[in-house]
Amino acid sequence: MNLFSGIEFANKGFFWLLAVIPLMIGWYIWRNSKLQGSLRMSAVKGFSSVKKSKYTSLRHYGIVLRVLAFTSLIIALARPQSAFSWQNSTTEGIDIVIATDISGSMLAEDLKPNRLEAGKNIAIDFIKDRPEDRIGLVIFSGESFTQCPLTIDHDVLINLFSEISNGMIEDGTAIGMGLATAVNRLKESEAKSKVVILLTDGTNTTGSIPPLTAAEIAKQMKVRVYTVGVGTKGYAPYPMKTPFGIEYQQVPVTIDEKVLTEIAKTTGGQYFRATNNAKLKQIYQQIDQLEKAKVAVTQYNKKTERFLPFVLIAMVLLLLEFLLRNTIFKGALT
Repeated sequence: MNLFSGIEFANKGFFWLLAVIPLMIGWYIWRNSKLQGSLRMSAVKGFSSVKKSKYTSLRHYGIVLRVLAFTSLIIALARPQSAFSWQNSTTEGIDIVIATDISGSMLAEDLKPNRLEAGKNIAIDFIKDRPEDRIGLVIFSGESFTQCPLTIDHDVLINLFSEISNGMIEDGTAIGMGLATAVNRLKESEAKSKVVILLTDGTNTTGSIPPLTAAEIAKQMKVRVYTVGVGTKGYAPYPMKTPFGIEYQQVPVTIDEKVLTEIAKTTGGQYFRATNNAKLKQIYQQIDQLEKAKVAVTQYNKKTERFLPFVLIAMVLLLLEFLLRNTIFKGALT
């Protein structure tokens, strides 16, 4: 492990003091040479039997320890600091209400297992991919009501989404009412971006609010509406209960694409047509890309002083040099 990994120095100027080290070593060499005497003898034969001390090779321990201690002190003076950083991301915020049709025609099986279940499953995946957004759920048929208000608790939202089924409210297709209820859920929203995803497979057949009137209300409240028409073109297999069990009939697909397109255009959104599961999933992915929150990132740094270990190292080295000089190497030529 690198000792200086993740370390920054607050007072880097102190590293200039490292230039003193060569001077220390030079002075030590010069001083050591002056302490060495010379002796002229006619013969040195008498010294050949003198046994060399085992400490001879360690006689320069003092300068080594002092240089290491001095280096440690310089590093300590430079104030090493470990820098921990993190980001605090704050989104501008997007509030989304999914308004889904649960009328009887949503049981047609041109999408698998049927339009309603396919819409639920793919919408749940969409919700899971947007953990930072507040999302709500409105369901409509002959009437409309809020299944889940705007919430960041997506586990609760997903559970409520999973529970919706045909027959919860009077049958019919009140597109205008469904849109108006969804827009009303965004009335108090202070989000920078407010979005409704309106999913239906038919035409407006009931309700006290026409779809285009609801679109104008959405426009005034600066709510962008993405409309999704669900169903194949032409005919779709529809399960019919008979005394002999379930039989399938081919029923015509009647999506009012003109009105759905006008709703999207009025509010600055887009209209999409989902003719199969893959297309519906792709539509949700497109909306996901279109509605990305801007993120303001603030960088935070926390610095922790790390000079103390180097001070301790220097003290230990100096103490070791002092002890050796006054015990093992006492009186030795150093």
